Amino acid sequence: MSGRATASQSADVPIPTGNTYDKYESKNPIERRLMDGFFTALDRALPTRTPRHILEVGVGEGEVTERLAARWPEADIVGLDLPDAELAAHWAGRGFAPLFADIGRLPFGDDQFDLVLAIEVLEHVPFPELALAELSRVARADLVVSVPREPIWRAANLARGKYIADLGNTPGHINHWGSRRFAELVGRQFSVCSVQRPFPWTMVAARVR
Repeated sequence: MSGRATASQSADVPIPTGNTYDKYESKNPIERRLMDGFFTALDRALPTRTPRHILEVGVGEGEVTERLAARWPEADIVGLDLPDAELAAHWAGRGFAPLFADIGRLPFGDDQFDLVLAIEVLEHVPFPELALAELSRVARADLVVSVPREPIWRAANLARGKYIADLGNTPGHINHWGSRRFAELVGRQFSVCSVQRPFPWTMVAARVR
């Protein structure tokens, strides 16, 4: 299971967009089971109250954002990623307004979104603390974030024979957290509500303080 970066904080650090490997469309039964567990965790992490304004930072091909649009068809949903014309071609008809921007300089006012998501993003950005501070700035209620759970992620890559020379590290992953350390990181900016561990990820739901 491997994704690629969907947000950066420095124009000097080239970060690819989209997925290194399309885990969402995999036909492998084991990978499908893993993704089912991931989306079950996501459904549990989402707030019970209906958000009116949603931001997803790092939309990739738009699969998660499409699920949000189906769940809350009346919500205004903004999906954001780095400039990539090929990636943007995947966004048509998925029910959200796409923008190109950087997680370190979000083009929104304070307290603008009821729900903010960064799914498989923070492992890619050079300064995750600053990225979380920016997410906190634009959020007025709920946050959902997920990252690969280490060292399990790299071990899983090695088990399937991927990225051997890099000891299983997916290209573009520059930050590595276990579940507790990642929850502590999020807790510096938000009040953590729940921590889920769908193999091999960590998913944190939190609230603005």
